[in-house]
Amino acid sequence: MTQRSYWTAVWCGFLVLTIGLGVRQSFGIFLKPISAELHVGRELFSFGTALSMLLMGAIAPFSGRLADRFGSAPTIAGGGAIYVLGMIVTATMHDGFMLILGNVLVGIGLSAATFGPVLGVILRVAPPAKQALAVGICSAGGSFGQFFIVPLAAVLQNYFGDWRPTMWALTILALIMIVLPLGLNDRKEIAASKRGSGGNQTTGAALSEAFAQRSFVLLVVGYFVCGFHVAFVGGHLPAYISDKGIGLSLFGIDLSPAELGGWAIGMVGLFNIAGAILWSSMGNKFKRKNLLSTLYLLRSLVFLGFVIAPLSAASVLIFAAALGFLWLGTVPLTTSLVGYIFGPVHVTMLNGIVFFGHQVGSFFGGWGGGRLFDLQGNYDMMWWISIALGLVSAALHYPIVEERLIRPAAFPQPQPA
Repeated sequence: MTQRSYWTAVWCGFLVLTIGLGVRQSFGIFLKPISAELHVGRELFSFGTALSMLLMGAIAPFSGRLADRFGSAPTIAGGGAIYVLGMIVTATMHDGFMLILGNVLVGIGLSAATFGPVLGVILRVAPPAKQALAVGICSAGGSFGQFFIVPLAAVLQNYFGDWRPTMWALTILALIMIVLPLGLNDRKEIAASKRGSGGNQTTGAALSEAFAQRSFVLLVVGYFVCGFHVAFVGGHLPAYISDKGIGLSLFGIDLSPAELGGWAIGMVGLFNIAGAILWSSMGNKFKRKNLLSTLYLLRSLVFLGFVIAPLSAASVLIFAAALGFLWLGTVPLTTSLVGYIFGPVHVTMLNGIVFFGHQVGSFFGGWGGGRLFDLQGNYDMMWWISIALGLVSAALHYPIVEERLIRPAAFPQPQPA
């Protein structure tokens, strides 16, 4: 692929992640109004969004397999169409069943229109010397979505005074995801990789090989923690700030607690744009598994600082900026590490399996936050669990063996006389 066309793929992927993940992250804005309208506790809404994340991860390996076999463009476009259908169901819902159904469809759609298939394209089409930068820039799309779309949703929610018009606006925005995959065509690269080393490896053999490697299992388990952190903070930080009544008045600008919550998630996204690019760039100079250990350790320290510091608008924004720098730096490091160890042929499927670990963590982080809040009336326990899990993940990544997997050449088969 030419330099021009690979940058086309990078920016189209950037926009797919911007819209898909940005709209999805904005769901935390709707937690309180939808729960109030349906006359239920926060657990039902949290369960719906958590189930969406779980399905997104559970189906990711199958979406990855489709992308590896038939190309990423049709896979991502199909996922975008299902995503939009889920948004329509959510925007028109009037009961808990439709809430769950909308989330299910969004999760299924996002499994095919998220990091695995999108970054799989970039790993295939970008020149090896440019892969780290290209993956980092593309990954930052999800963070830009948080920075741009989540605050936009908060502003629209405040303007309309109703969550439904805001949800419809986000649904219209999501339609663009169906068109963007035109710039993510990687069929030629898939065919070329299959003609190269490992091209004859079956799906079953690839899975057996991966799970026989302790490093792969550690990546799956360690990624659970990233999902837990992202889902808990993204889904519950706006409600946490609103519960505490923390607003902001600065230079004549007044932000309500609900708006500050949206801007806090936006700040996370803004600082992660730089963080994702920087962490992925460092992956060219340092061992990625050591960078991942460091990143998770720093996350625990940031959570700890937020918990013990007096809560204020300033502490919220400082926390958002610091966490943002560490937010999705895990994605390019983990994704490229899988590609480095196992090669390009089954990379999207294998990354889908690792991503499933992430989404299991997302389920417990999203649902657990709502469950513990309904039981205890606060999020205190969730903050301490987040700190402990960060330390566990830092320990899990350190022993990973970061080396290319050497496959013995197949012995030639004897020919009949």
